[in-house]
Amino acid sequence: MTTRHCFALDLKDDPNLIAEYKKHHSASNVWPEIIDSIKGAGIELLDIYLVGNRLFMIMEVNDSFSFEDKKKSDENNPKVVAWEDLMWTFQQQLPWAKGNEKWLLMDKIFTL
Repeated sequence: MTTRHCFALDLKDDPNLIAEYKKHHSASNVWPEIIDSIKGAGIELLDIYLVGNRLFMIMEVNDSFSFEDKKKSDENNPKVVAWEDLMWTFQQQLPWAKGNEKWLLMDKIFTL
């Protein structure tokens, strides 16, 4: 069984930075260690959508996935840390983010 989680984050509102962010996320440009980290955590599907400078991420995870385990694993993986540092040059927190929060988990409010 999979569980879906949806997140939001903003990019800096700069067309050049947004274009560069999109290039980093083309299939051939995402670092293989990042893909391995995602798949190894139990994430079976990860899609990112963009409208204006707002990002939406949809993540489907299997029963082995844990937010806590993924966070610990990421903090101890130098490639993930480097990727996140690079991505932060393009990203900015949502106005209601607290502390160093980046991707904010969204509440599901409707299903058809």
